[in-house]
Amino acid sequence: MPADYFPVLVHFIIVVGLAAAILGVSAWVGVRRPSREKLSPYECGIAPVGDARERFSVSFYLVGMLFILFDVEAAFLYPWAVVYRSLKWFGFFEMFMFIVVLFAGFVYIWKKGALDWSR
Repeated sequence: MPADYFPVLVHFIIVVGLAAAILGVSAWVGVRRPSREKLSPYECGIAPVGDARERFSVSFYLVGMLFILFDVEAAFLYPWAVVYRSLKWFGFFEMFMFIVVLFAGFVYIWKKGALDWSR
């Protein structure tokens, strides 16, 4: 049984060795020219305003969680689309109910104002 996992172990050793080699060569060969712009916390060309540790609104995190929630539904749609023909009408109605429940949740959070940034 442990002999079955030997190729996985070899693959893991190769991957770790390759990653270490790439990082080592990058640190050894790379040119370092620090400047005021490169050492600033923001690299977008805009001068930073305020402290980097200021508090964010709860709405920011709520919208982030809602994005993840509604993004996960796309992960359910892809496998369904692959086997759609073999599921026939049963699969169609099951996915229809899934989308109806998801849409009801979306309408609920919209009416509650969770997506309103102006308040």
